[in-house]
Amino acid sequence: MKKNVGTIDSIIRIIIGLALLSLFYFLKGNLRFIALIGFFPLITGLTRRCLLYKLFGISSCKTK
Repeated sequence: MKKNVGTIDSIIRIIIGLALLSLFYFLKGNLRFIALIGFFPLITGLTRRCLLYKLFGISSCKTK
């Protein structure tokens, strides 16, 4: 799969992913497992590949 997440988009995804994952330590009870949703933006930001972008034909990468 080709990269379809641009640099700025990738940085934003990584920041959001880390912020959501950090909630795991601050939330109490079962609510803390909602923070694990942060893995999705973190993984897509690090790999620069997003399945939803591919399905909808979106790309925030600059083409050469």
